[in-house]
Amino acid sequence: MRCLLIILCLASFQSFSQDYKTQIELHRKAYANDFLQDKRSPLKENDLKFLRFYDADSTYRITAKVQILADAKPFIMPVFSGTGTEYVPYAVLYFTIKDRPGVLRLYRNTNLAKTPQYSDYLFLPFTDSTNGADTYAGGRYLDFREGDLKDGTVVLDFNKAYNPYCAFGGGYTCPKPPEENHFKIAIEAGEKNFASEVKH
Repeated sequence: MRCLLIILCLASFQSFSQDYKTQIELHRKAYANDFLQDKRSPLKENDLKFLRFYDADSTYRITAKVQILADAKPFIMPVFSGTGTEYVPYAVLYFTIKDRPGVLRLYRNTNLAKTPQYSDYLFLPFTDSTNGADTYAGGRYLDFREGDLKDGTVVLDFNKAYNPYCAFGGGYTCPKPPEENHFKIAIEAGEKNFASEVKH
């Protein structure tokens, strides 16, 4: 009986891994397609083959505890070119990844919040020890909606971490991840450095 249970558990895990890999592949195809839909995109169709990612790894998909921040004050988040953009801290996320404790903060863009279609949009910029080597030196981003936060938790999937437009070309206003959102460990998941210079 015990042997059968082990076999069933292994089969279930393998099935989940395969399904998860497919899910991430579909997410990345949609991500690549978004470049073609945005008139301000730094990439054209021929550039998309140079997008690179870590292999899908479900150990980088974790559940974090959420602490909503009441009465947080707005601040200016610096950008890579320009003065900055106003954000307000929305929540603190607590989790464990690779047996290490982690803390990240979610932010709301005060200007976007005035637009109905983005009123529930939440932004998570972060840096880690892969930056400047395997991944973009300026850090990477994750996006959320308020509805993603349920029962005091949220799913953090670093396989969906993506590069700002500044990673592909100049002339873009990209927020710099605050120091409080810096990991001292390597997050080997999500988007890597672009593989080629973009030439148009």
